[in-house]
Amino acid sequence: MDLNNDQVRSALAGVVDPHLGKDLISTGAIDDVVVEANGRVVIKVTLGYPGSGYHAQLSDDVKNAVSKLDGVSSVALNINTKIASRSVQAGVNLLDGVKNTIAVASGKGGVGKSTVSANLALALAAEGARVGVLDADIYGPSQPRMLGVSGKPDTKDGKSLEPKESYGIQIMSIGFLIDDETPMIWRGPMVTQALEQLLKDTRWRDLDYLIIDLPPGTGDIQLTLSQRIPVSAAVIVTTPQDIALLDARKAYKMFEKVKVPVLGVVENMSTHICSECGHEEHIFGEGGGQRMASDYDISFLGSLPLAMRIREDADNGKPTVVAEPDGAITHSYREIARNIAAKLSLQQKEYASKFPNIVIENN
Repeated sequence: MDLNNDQVRSALAGVVDPHLGKDLISTGAIDDVVVEANGRVVIKVTLGYPGSGYHAQLSDDVKNAVSKLDGVSSVALNINTKIASRSVQAGVNLLDGVKNTIAVASGKGGVGKSTVSANLALALAAEGARVGVLDADIYGPSQPRMLGVSGKPDTKDGKSLEPKESYGIQIMSIGFLIDDETPMIWRGPMVTQALEQLLKDTRWRDLDYLIIDLPPGTGDIQLTLSQRIPVSAAVIVTTPQDIALLDARKAYKMFEKVKVPVLGVVENMSTHICSECGHEEHIFGEGGGQRMASDYDISFLGSLPLAMRIREDADNGKPTVVAEPDGAITHSYREIARNIAAKLSLQQKEYASKFPNIVIENN
């Protein structure tokens, strides 16, 4: 029997995308399969998430699977990426210039949420996406320092703000508008209003993802922000420690209340790596993030070490993903970033913005 299209597709059904946990056929990633007369097979794949760090493995997996078929002389693979907008909470409109918003929360301070947010944003950019960061921690803005950018943002019309840029990503923070040592002595409603204004008055430019670094906690401020800021999905950062996990679970319940899907859990400070000898140990406990993910039937997105390098890079304004692009820690951040974007790509697309406005007039 001559080689045909159905045989190739059947072989591709055995290739599983590790970030989606599904095969290429069921995810609809295969755009086209062409079997040429000389046995050359040309396959077009479109991923719904940025994954440049995965392309080599994907190419190898596809070629290995298809090359086993009788009659195949060679396999050519074309990989494209198409990132779509995903739906947000009911009654909340999408932001202009932003396809998807991902809230990064922790439930408590001290678990490295802001460092993770900065590195994940840079990791998504390294994977091929257009990314922005909103520093939503009004009381303790840290993204300007971590991302090595300062100064007041520009305005072209006197009404809106231009995001600052660093390492190829767009950034906005209250830290750009106040002095470093000025405390924000504001009540909850003022914080909520300021953050909404900061978010909506910023002229974000064609972003695939806006990472929102939420303030720690699960109180009135966080709940109000989750209800009024458009959020496509959330990611929870925790350490393996039981105390941290208690608050991380509260963060999950908060998002559940406002009907924001949680993509999964990132376990930060999973193991301590000694800077002198490289010895690794679980000083905060082991497996806490995985247990939480299992309890709530959400994804365990990955783990990150407690390493001095991560802290030093953030303090120096050059996060690890850009300071050491080929390092093991950066590899972990990029793997987690792909997992987050891939899980988001499985959610319902946003169509409301594509509908025409209908105006009824009385004549």
